[in-house]
Amino acid sequence: MQKSNYQIMQEQMAERFLRYDQEKMIEKFQLACNAEYIYITFVNSPYRINRKTGEIQVQKKAEGNWDQTSYNEAMSIYDVLCDSKPDCRLSGKYISLTSLKGTVFSSGTVGNIFQKSVEFFDGKTRELARACERLGGIPERVGDVSFRLEIFPFLPAVFQFWYSDEEFPAMLKFMWDENILDYVHYETIYFMMSHVIKRLEEEIEDNKL
Repeated sequence: MQKSNYQIMQEQMAERFLRYDQEKMIEKFQLACNAEYIYITFVNSPYRINRKTGEIQVQKKAEGNWDQTSYNEAMSIYDVLCDSKPDCRLSGKYISLTSLKGTVFSSGTVGNIFQKSVEFFDGKTRELARACERLGGIPERVGDVSFRLEIFPFLPAVFQFWYSDEEFPAMLKFMWDENILDYVHYETIYFMMSHVIKRLEEEIEDNKL
């Protein structure tokens, strides 16, 4: 079977990962490791990177076994480990995508990009809040549902959702530390948002009454 472009890019990133100083990664982000693997948490799930092949696996919650990762998962992890700045630090100030320095974006919300997900979340107040809690979220104030989520233990984001009413459509928004681009490339933010939304949808579907 012919490999997809996504698979090819993941393999290229795995090879690139092997060229980096793994001990510096481990020290910078205080990661657990052994001779075979480096361990990292991403959106409240454990992952491991093979130190000899660069392959990333995720531990499935139900079965406990290790499985292959999606493109969004792998590229997010490779990017933060390989391309984050040596002196990256959080500012503690959360801003929208429109306010990131050196970027041009038409809207602070991401509803148009994730419109199907916005429609899926609309009206599910309790379910969405509980899904955020199961991902380890800490309640925030702005939005009908608003939680601070650990994308990585060292890199949080704020997920905000407003439900539709007679005057306004539903709206989904992420707020990021203003130094986010010291950790990942701009396009990787979209990989991370996509994975968070996917995880929230899965939590809602898996925990239906």
